[in-house]
Amino acid sequence: MFDFLIVGAGFSGAVIAERLASQLDKKVLIVDRRNHIAGNAYDHYDDAGILIHKYGPHIFHTNSRDVFDYLSKFTAWRGYQHWVKACVDGQMVPMPINLDTINLLYGLNLNSMQVEDFFASQAEKVEQIRTSEDVVVSKVGRELYNKFFKNYTKKQWDLDPSELDASVTSRVPTRTNRDPRYFTDSYQAMPKHGFTRMFENLLDHPNIKVLLNCDYREVMDFVPYKSIVYTGPVDEFFDYRFGKLPYRSINFQHETHNQEKFQDAPVVNYPNDYAYTRITEFKYLTGQEHSKTSIVYEFPTAEGDPYYPIPRPENAAVYKQYQELASETKNVWFAGRLATYKYYNMDQCVAQALSTFKKIAAEHGE
Repeated sequence: MFDFLIVGAGFSGAVIAERLASQLDKKVLIVDRRNHIAGNAYDHYDDAGILIHKYGPHIFHTNSRDVFDYLSKFTAWRGYQHWVKACVDGQMVPMPINLDTINLLYGLNLNSMQVEDFFASQAEKVEQIRTSEDVVVSKVGRELYNKFFKNYTKKQWDLDPSELDASVTSRVPTRTNRDPRYFTDSYQAMPKHGFTRMFENLLDHPNIKVLLNCDYREVMDFVPYKSIVYTGPVDEFFDYRFGKLPYRSINFQHETHNQEKFQDAPVVNYPNDYAYTRITEFKYLTGQEHSKTSIVYEFPTAEGDPYYPIPRPENAAVYKQYQELASETKNVWFAGRLATYKYYNMDQCVAQALSTFKKIAAEHGE
């Protein structure tokens, strides 16, 4: 008899499994339909012996000491501060937009105060910030919006930024200094031996059993359990009762090149050219030294594994119906990006999983 059947071996499922097993001595079966643990964070060595992220770049960053300390029990870290360039008007410029971006793009020599005035002169007055377009044009104006955001967002989401919730472009800051870092979080690092190794350590407990290549519905009638923790798509759990929740997916095209370096930044965005959105070169992320290099192109698509919940009011309304149904479902806990229809970073998934565990523990009176 298992105390918990956990559906999904990504961050949410693995963290809750580890806490239940180690803190409450619960017996856990974790089931995943893929042939590996670690969810979308799964990394592995390709045929050339280069460590790659199968589902695109996963870069860990957080402001939460609790989350960082928790994961530090399962991995050593390699300090890494991520940076990105964008190919705009035939130039490679820093992204997010900063002082150097503007000076390079326009052939200027502004300082921080002057670039602040520059942004102010370009910005459009928006009475109420509702959409992703509103966010950007109110900060930096229409021209920079068109150069960096409009077409990239359209490729990524197949929607114009004016049709998307403000949260999408709010994730990308605009800077008046020369800071080239993509993130400014207090803790920025990569698992020293990769994400998959960290997940192996998370799940290395005698109370945890892992079943891969298996849909949970195939085993739930045969395996005795008391409660479920579900981290898959919430609409699928309820047999699409209120219709399908829309997600964006990505086709990843991996390549290995017989050269040490492919590009001048870990990630290069292509907002206005090509069908792909960006190219990632993994050796920057992992610090691995190798005579060859492996890269991945990302082609957003409507079909495929669900990666990104699409933040629009009508989708939120449908999710609310599923959320109410989920709250009424006894002995089932919903956690993670897909089960709560949220565009979470990795650290947010971990924080939510730790919080869900505390709720489970409280309900079990422990």
